[in-house]
Amino acid sequence: MNFLNAISVGFKEIWAHKFRSVLTMLGIILGVSSLVAMTALVKGMENGMREALIAIGGLEKVRIEQQDIPPDQQHLADQAIGMTVHDLHALKASAPLITQVAPEMRAPRNTRVTKGGKTTDWAYVVGTWPTALDINQHTIEHGRMFNEVDDDYARSVCVIGTNIRDQLFGSEEDVGREIVPIGESLSIGGEPFVIVGMFQRYESETEKKRRAYMKTQPPVQQTGPARSRGWGGRGRGGDGFFRWKNNTVYIPLNTMYLKFKSAVGTNNSPDPRLDVINIRVADIDVLEPGMQQARNVLMHSHKGIEDFAFQTQENMSEGISTTIRNARLSGGIIAIISLLVGGIGIMNIMLASITERIREIGIRKAIGASDANVFVQILVESTFIALLGGLAGLATSYGLVEIISALSPADNTPVITPTAMIVAFSFSALVGIVAGIIPALKAARLDPIQALRYE
Repeated sequence: MNFLNAISVGFKEIWAHKFRSVLTMLGIILGVSSLVAMTALVKGMENGMREALIAIGGLEKVRIEQQDIPPDQQHLADQAIGMTVHDLHALKASAPLITQVAPEMRAPRNTRVTKGGKTTDWAYVVGTWPTALDINQHTIEHGRMFNEVDDDYARSVCVIGTNIRDQLFGSEEDVGREIVPIGESLSIGGEPFVIVGMFQRYESETEKKRRAYMKTQPPVQQTGPARSRGWGGRGRGGDGFFRWKNNTVYIPLNTMYLKFKSAVGTNNSPDPRLDVINIRVADIDVLEPGMQQARNVLMHSHKGIEDFAFQTQENMSEGISTTIRNARLSGGIIAIISLLVGGIGIMNIMLASITERIREIGIRKAIGASDANVFVQILVESTFIALLGGLAGLATSYGLVEIISALSPADNTPVITPTAMIVAFSFSALVGIVAGIIPALKAARLDPIQALRYE
């Protein structure tokens, strides 16, 4: 019996016991499908995190925040004035590796954004410069960004995110058309402001697809009082980074200072301090030298008092990598265990099959089949079962991903990658080969005379 005949006999044996073979494959099918589905979910999560990282400025952006004065400088506390506009001009003039600078002077916590009788549940009201548009990766969809003239004259103008529009003027979902409130007025902390621009809507891939689908559906009759659902806010698609950007209200820096900060400090004195200074370096390769330049400039302007700290997006990038690595590791271990259980099932069935076919194997060896022929036949059966299970698992993984997405919607669509499919299928083949070695060796070592006597 040659090797081709051994392979043919192995296939026929599988076909002769179809139901048993299918049951044996289940472990491999579940293992492969779970491995591919897990990888797809983690990939979707990674895409969402990377997208959010880009949405808040990318790796080239660095935040300079206020911090407590170090213990060894406490005796200089009365000289510390915090970060001010003076620091902005010093950075622009003396840090050549820094390409852009944008301040953040935040409104007091109790500041409300209202329009008529409507109030936003939360708004991120910030006084800044026009450069914040590029540093924070904002895009104006309607109207314009306020300019240097608006800032110099402290004009009462603002640029809003889509969540602010939805809550104060109505959403596209409610009225069936897009509302563009350019030129409309709203109230920020009791002060009137005119809307001169509106950012585009920032949303996850899943939310974008859902909104596109909703546009194709017939409008639903409103039976109760109209309300805004706040696209990209809390609930579905409400990724924190996108929600933050959609709830942003930008006003000129001088306007923020004159209307909200000129009499809110200690003893109602002016508070010129900035909450954050955002800077962007020329390239990620010069991030460290750029930060060192910024530190040198600030140490000089702060008279040697280190009451500031740097926060880089690299910290977030490293956190994303750690989260993804842990998710892949834990999910991969579970999937590999499922494949190993499937391999044990294959080995068990093959051992049982050999016991049933001892006389058959004895006859084949008696008429000339070598030990290698018998070994290949059994190994082919176990490997072929694993390969069929692997192919079925790859097909099943698509359905499993859809089921998981329906039962537990994520902010980002799972992505099935070719690499994951190749790895899962290769592992299933390896499991089939390993699981078949012991039964194949047992069958090949059978003594023909003893096998023929077996009842």
